[in-house]
Order: sequence, then structure tokens, then C-alpha cells
Amino acid sequence: MAGTMQRRPALSDLFDWIGEGLPGLRGGPGAHMIRIEENLADDMYTLRAELPGVDPAKDVEISISDDMLTLKAERSTQSTGKHRTEFHYGTFTRSVRLPAGARGEEAAASYKDGVLTVTVPVSEATKESRTIEVRHG
Repeated sequence: MAGTMQRRPALSDLFDWIGEGLPGLRGGPGAHMIRIEENLADDMYTLRAELPGVDPAKDVEISISDDMLTLKAERSTQSTGKHRTEFHYGTFTRSVRLPAGARGEEAAASYKDGVLTVTVPVSEATKESRTIEVRHG
């Protein structure tokens, strides 16, 4: 093997491969997982998502339903006569649960240098506790 270099798959590539056969892990046939970073600080939830090569105005959809934030993006295949590609094309999806107290109606999004940033203000979660009586017999 002198002179040949083999690429070892990244751990995330392994999860992509495994996820193709696991229901619920993907957004459907041909869908790819979006890699994200999450942060909760100063009453603001911030989600950053890697989405290089998409037009955010027409290829990205962000929705909030109940306490779930869902990102969906589409990257079209470019036919330039390539013989090999490691790029992912098609539909990319990711859903995450928002923290308690998230005000989804005030969410905002921006896109720069291939990274989508979604911010959601968070109110201090109410910390109510309740004692529940256990009945016997």
C-alpha cells in the first residue's frame, strides 16, 4: 500500500450510515442529518447548524411546533461530470426539543458562511413542585 492514502470514515459518517436503516433517526429516505451546536445562556437558546452550499432564502425551512424546532434544507445535485463526490445532496433534516420556557413565536434566524443560526428567547422556567399522594389498596 505504499503511495496510496485511504480515507478513514469520520464517526459522524458511521452514524449517517447506521441511521439509514434506523426508523426515526432520519427524516426519511435520502434525508441527511444536520450537524448542530446548541447553547443556552443569558435567557437565549441558540442553535447553530452546518448548512454549506444552500440558499437560505429558498432552500431552508424552519418551523416550531409545540416545543420542537425543526430545520429542513435541500441541496440540489450539481451535474458537472464528477466521477467521485463525498458531498451530501438531497434533503437535510433535524428536530430538537426547545428548553422549557422557550418563546418560539419570538425566534429569529440568520445565515452566514454556511452556518444557520437560530435564536429563541427563553423565560425563566417555572419551577413548581407538587407532592403526589400514593394510594394503597
